[in-house]
Amino acid sequence: MKKSVLCRSLVLWGMAFTGGAAPVWAAGTGLPLMTMTVGTGGAQEYTVPIQILVVMSALTLLPAALMMMTCFVRIIIVFSLMRQALGLQQAPSNQVLIGLALFLTFFIMRPVLDQINSRALQPYLQGQMPAGQALDVAAVPMRQFMLKQTRQDDLALFVRLSHQPRPQSLNDLPLSTLIPAFATSELKTAFQIGFLIFIPFMIIDLVVASVLMAMGMMMLSPLIISLPFKLMLFVMIDGWGMIIGTLAASYGL
Repeated sequence: MKKSVLCRSLVLWGMAFTGGAAPVWAAGTGLPLMTMTVGTGGAQEYTVPIQILVVMSALTLLPAALMMMTCFVRIIIVFSLMRQALGLQQAPSNQVLIGLALFLTFFIMRPVLDQINSRALQPYLQGQMPAGQALDVAAVPMRQFMLKQTRQDDLALFVRLSHQPRPQSLNDLPLSTLIPAFATSELKTAFQIGFLIFIPFMIIDLVVASVLMAMGMMMLSPLIISLPFKLMLFVMIDGWGMIIGTLAASYGL
C-alpha cells in the first residue's frame, strides 16, 4: 500500500514538472517565472524570482562589502591593538570585539544607510524604480562616504596602478579603484590611532621593568606586575568611552 501511494505521488510530481510545463513550451512563451521585459529607454526589467536569485547570490559578497566599504576595518583593528597594548590575550574575546565593532559600524553608518533606504530601497520596493537604477542611486551615498575618508595619496596610487585614463573628477572614479584606496586609508588611520593607544601602556611597561631591574628581580616578568596598573589606568580614564568617542569623532560624528 505504501509503495503504491509513493508511486502515485511520483507520477503526479512528474506530470506537474513535465506535462504541465509542456503547453507553455509549445506555445513558445517560455517559463513564466523567468521573463524579461524591455522598458522605456531600453531598460531591462527581470521578474521577481530572477531578482531574488541575484540578491541571494550577491549576499555571498556581503561580508567583503561590510569590511571593505564601511568603517568596520578601522574599528576592529583599533580594538585589537588596544587589547595587545593592555597585554591581554583573550579578554575581551574575539566574538565580543567583533560584535561591538559591528554595532558601532551600524551606528556610524546610520546616516548613509538612511539615505540608501530613502533614496533607493523604498522607491524600489514600491515599484517606482527599477533594480539597476536603485543600485546606482544606492552607490552614491556610499561613494561620498568613502571619498570623504580616503586619502588623496591612496587615490592617486590606485589610479596609477589601474593604468586607466585619469578621471576628470572624483565622482568619475570607478568603485574598483575607490574601494581598495578607501581600505588602504582605513588601515593607515587605524594604525595611527593604535600607535597613540600604545604609548601610555608602553611607558608603564618601561617603568615597571626598570623598577624590577633595580630591585634585582630580573627573573620576574614585568607583564605580570604591569598588567594590574594598566587595567587600573584604563578604567580610571574611561578607556572604552575614549576609544569609541575617538573612533566616532574620526568619522565626523
